[in-house]
Amino acid sequence: MSFEKPLTIDCHGHYTTAPAALQTFRDAQVGHFDDPSKPVPAHLAISDDEIRESIEKNQLKLLKERGADMTIFSPRASAMGHHIGDRLVSRRWARESNNLIRRVVDLYPAYFIGVCQLPQSPGSDMSDSIEELERCVLELGFVGCNLNPDPSGGHFSSPPLYDRSWYRFYERMVELDVPAMIHVSASCNPAFHATGAYYINADTTAFMQFIEGDLFRDFPTLRFIIPHGGGAVPYHWGRYRGLADMLRKPNLRDHVMKNVYFDTCVYHQPGIDLLFRVIQIENILFGSEMVGAVRGVNPETGQYFDDTKRYIDELDLTPEARYKVFEGNARKVFPRLDAVLKSGGR
Repeated sequence: MSFEKPLTIDCHGHYTTAPAALQTFRDAQVGHFDDPSKPVPAHLAISDDEIRESIEKNQLKLLKERGADMTIFSPRASAMGHHIGDRLVSRRWARESNNLIRRVVDLYPAYFIGVCQLPQSPGSDMSDSIEELERCVLELGFVGCNLNPDPSGGHFSSPPLYDRSWYRFYERMVELDVPAMIHVSASCNPAFHATGAYYINADTTAFMQFIEGDLFRDFPTLRFIIPHGGGAVPYHWGRYRGLADMLRKPNLRDHVMKNVYFDTCVYHQPGIDLLFRVIQIENILFGSEMVGAVRGVNPETGQYFDDTKRYIDELDLTPEARYKVFEGNARKVFPRLDAVLKSGGR
């Protein structure tokens, strides 16, 4: 196999630039829930031209400028809002959001492929999420999902991810052969800034929960991506190795790291350097979350913080390692993506 010119597959993209009509629909939906005398929004009205304008001036433009080839694309994470409304509100909102992602993919099939939002709601079981996962994978052609470990929006009231209340959903993930990216939504807890604290808290907490449980003994082929560079995990790798020993768990390589992967949404060179020194190449997927949490230019470099490919290009990687980070690991973690690429001769 030649590793000289890998595809550059961005595993972490959100539709943060969706047309304003999407938020108008959401406001009307939540408004009706809060006050039933207000009308229920009948449908989401967005034209193909509006989608083209929102994508071509933003994600697609940056994808091409920064040298990437494809983005694994999902609804805006901070807008999932699982803590808002009830299970029926979450179910319709997820469905409308996922249908919009499918329309983006239909318009730009060479550049985007879908990952779905789930209709999680505090206190509800995962039945609605199983149904939506099946619809998105089997009918819409999506290749994974975003799983919120804390639908409460910052109060962490759900059982840990190794709890058996999650198992029915995991069973369906395994049957469909799709991974989940761990991703919380907006924070309704003022103690947690959404992207600066809450996201990183959840990423780190999820990893510790994987250590505490024996989830991957029960589901040896289950796969998770922990975004934002794995939260605090790479920086505190010795702590987690030591805690695993204290909890009498196997070595992390066997206990967790056959099933858990980190992306490269780390927005400075020293952070990327650390990630690659600590975490094995086989467990790193290229991701940028561009047009996301950090959109500005770093005054020290003159480059956008979220242009993460630039940081990886600075690393002294072998061609094989570079292939794994940019393409091979994504094909492994997302087998349905791999099948789509092969069907297109890529």
